[in-house]
Amino acid sequence: MKKLILSGLFIVLGLQGFGQAIDRFNPDTIKTIELDSTVKITAQKFGIETFINAIITDETFYQSFRNMKKYTFIAENRIYTYDKKNQVEGKIYRKIKHNNDGPYKMEYLAKEDAGKLYKKNGKFQLYTVEMFDYIFMNPYNSDLVTEGPMTTGAKGKGANESYKDKLKTLIFTPGRPIKGLPFIGDKTQIFTANMRQYYDYSYDSGTYLDSIPVYRFKVAVKKDLSSGTKDGLMIKTLTTIFDKRTFAILGRYVDMKYSNMLFDFDVQMNIE
Repeated sequence: MKKLILSGLFIVLGLQGFGQAIDRFNPDTIKTIELDSTVKITAQKFGIETFINAIITDETFYQSFRNMKKYTFIAENRIYTYDKKNQVEGKIYRKIKHNNDGPYKMEYLAKEDAGKLYKKNGKFQLYTVEMFDYIFMNPYNSDLVTEGPMTTGAKGKGANESYKDKLKTLIFTPGRPIKGLPFIGDKTQIFTANMRQYYDYSYDSGTYLDSIPVYRFKVAVKKDLSSGTKDGLMIKTLTTIFDKRTFAILGRYVDMKYSNMLFDFDVQMNIE
C-alpha cells in the first residue's frame, strides 16, 4: 500500500531527503498556529456541539477557496508519497502564481518532481494525487474553480467530475456522506450518534499567523479501542481551525486510512 501526504495552499514546510521516515504533517506542529491554552467553556450554548454543527453546515471554507479566483495570489503545494516501509518514495513541489488581473493566467515559479510518481503514459500513479493536482495545482490552466455549489457525488456527471466532487467533499465538508463510493461512503459521517462513541473531542485556544485569534477543534480516534475497531474507522483525525471573531473556518487537517477489497489508502491532508 502506498501512503500519501498532501500539503495544501500556503503551507511552507522543508523538503526531506529520500530514504527518511519523516513526520506526518500535524496541526500541532504547523508553525502558523501557536496554541496557548485549552479552552474552558462556561456558556451552556457553546461547546462540542457548536463546533460539530459548524463543521457539518459550513460552506464558507469552500466558498473562500472559490473566491480566490477573483484575486491574484501565489500558492505553494507539496505532496509526498510513501512506500510500505514508511520511506519517502515520491515528492512534488509547486509554487504557482495565479494571475486574475484580466484573463486568467497561471505561471509556475517553481516546479520540482522527484521519485516514483508517474506511469509510463505520463499520468500520476495515484489517482488521489491526480485529483489533488487538478483541484489545487490547476494543470490545465482553466478557471481555478467553477461556479456552483459543491455536491457529494451528483448523478449525471462523468467519472472524473464525480470523483473530484467526492474529494472536495472530503476536504471541505468532512462529516457528510459521500455517495458513490462502495463500502466507505458512510464512513465519513463521524458525527452521527453511533460514530461519536469512537472519538475523543478537544478544543484549544491559539493564534494563527501571529495575529488571528482562533479555536482548534480536534476529533481523534480513541486510543483505548481495539485494533479491529480502529481499522474500521476511516477518519483517524480531523482538526479544524476556527476564527474566534467570526467562527469562519481557516484551515483543516485530516488523516484518513482504510483498506478493503476495492480501496487501500493512507492519506494526510493539511489545507490552509
